[in-house]
Amino acid sequence: MALMPVSDALAAVLAGAEPLPEETIALDDAFHRVLARDVASKRTQPPQAMSAMDGYAVRASDAAAIDSQLTVIGEVAAGRPFAGTVRAGEAVRIFTGGVVPDGTDAVVIQEDTVTDGKRITVKEAAVTGRHIRPAGIDFREGDVLLRKGARLTERDLALAAGMNHPNLAVRRQPKVAILATGDELVRPGTTPGPGQIVYSNGYALHALARREGADTVDLGVAADTLEATTAGIRRARESGADILITTGGASVGDHDLVQHALKAEGVAMAFWKIAMRPGKPMMHGRLGAMRVIGLPGNPVSSYVCGFLFMVPLIRALSGRSVIHHRREHAVLGRDVGANDQREDYLRARLVERDDGTLIALPVDHQDSSLLANLAAAQALLVRAPFAPKAEAGSPCAILRLPL
Repeated sequence: MALMPVSDALAAVLAGAEPLPEETIALDDAFHRVLARDVASKRTQPPQAMSAMDGYAVRASDAAAIDSQLTVIGEVAAGRPFAGTVRAGEAVRIFTGGVVPDGTDAVVIQEDTVTDGKRITVKEAAVTGRHIRPAGIDFREGDVLLRKGARLTERDLALAAGMNHPNLAVRRQPKVAILATGDELVRPGTTPGPGQIVYSNGYALHALARREGADTVDLGVAADTLEATTAGIRRARESGADILITTGGASVGDHDLVQHALKAEGVAMAFWKIAMRPGKPMMHGRLGAMRVIGLPGNPVSSYVCGFLFMVPLIRALSGRSVIHHRREHAVLGRDVGANDQREDYLRARLVERDDGTLIALPVDHQDSSLLANLAAAQALLVRAPFAPKAEAGSPCAILRLPL
């Protein structure tokens, strides 16, 4: 079977991936959820002109000259407006957040006045509009300030609250089930027997999926038998998973049974084997509404493929407005050799020079089993198929890894 280009494989994974149904949730529960609808303000903020400082609300024409004297006729605090109208020669004591009284058009801060009982002397000339926040300076009723497809930040939640929305319509979170395969795998904290290794892939994949806003289901480790693998696939369907991620068993060995199990359960395979390094033996298919991504067992291959394919799929199902990873420009920190027919994703450290130039330094060893080098990397350095040798200082493309 010919190797599929990475771009074609990603297009196949994302084909038909429509946002999941919407649900309405409380604002308190909406952090990092994805908006299903635009959000318009239900109110104007501030609803009336407000003082930005503690001082005195005045008519600017009455306090345009130094040593102007005014009579204080009342007080305004936040939430307690002044009921009357300010006339010539009058002022109202006002505090930050107080509604600017009718008849006034400026605030003289308290530091610029001298108080004598009910009289103040102005020591800094008033200017029309100074220290006043006009009505609607932040936003107005009907303004659309949050757009569907946005993943809500803590700042967005504050804005939604200010717009008077106690609830928001968001997309249902994708459910990702993760199934590992391999007789050699044991859980962390276990003493491995002869030929066994500690299972690590799932911990990164669960965290990566949750970071993107998915719910995850741990299906554990299936033994290298067709029965155990098919049982894991069935558990994924029973859990209501939108995405099934398998790790291991994706190659061509006698014990690589995932593809056989998937086909036996009725998965329509879209592809198997990609022209990329690491991660060549990746597969993808559909089982009804459940999308299946079969990742290689080597931990670096598993993570890189999860980052490149699982993450955009989660974003698409979440209704995110931005689905794809953003490529950035950097400069090579050392020479790299010519590439073959596979697209390379080299683990690299990033260093920023004083002038802002971003330097990408590939780690010394790129073997797909090396977890320490993966953990030390901040980016994937992308090398196109058949790219020629490139010297240090040459431009390059990178994908930043999550921090």
